[in-house]
Amino acid sequence: MSKTLYDQDFQIWLQQTICHLQKGEFSALDIDNLIEELTELGKSEKRTLESNLMILLAHLLKLKVQHHAPPSMKDSWYRSVIEHRQRVHKNLRDTPSLKSYLETAIKEAYSDARKIAIKEGKLAQFGVRIPQESKYPKSCPFLKEQILDEDFYGNG
Repeated sequence: MSKTLYDQDFQIWLQQTICHLQKGEFSALDIDNLIEELTELGKSEKRTLESNLMILLAHLLKLKVQHHAPPSMKDSWYRSVIEHRQRVHKNLRDTPSLKSYLETAIKEAYSDARKIAIKEGKLAQFGVRIPQESKYPKSCPFLKEQILDEDFYGNG
């Protein structure tokens, strides 16, 4: 079986596809691979949003549950919340249609965020109290509005 340009060099395939589209040469398009790439692009946008939400939620959860962590640890979590919340806002700004997916994305991201918070909590050292797993809610304790609120840090 001979390899197609798509299989041999994706970047050249992409450039040629763009060129064919710009020139209106629709019969020259590799339709099957173009459909596959466009489908993956949509999934990629959703995965990026979920990934940013996962880290944001993990650190909001740690700030909510791990009250006895030293300020240096909490400062790191605050910085992460700020960064990943900004990334979520950028995801939603760049792809406004993701707003309709946000509730689902939060649900998808939360279980992994909870696992991260629990596992990272167990790595605490220097006499830091490690919360029991039951202290971490099984469903997301934050409202969508809180997650997006630039002044919300889960600990108040």
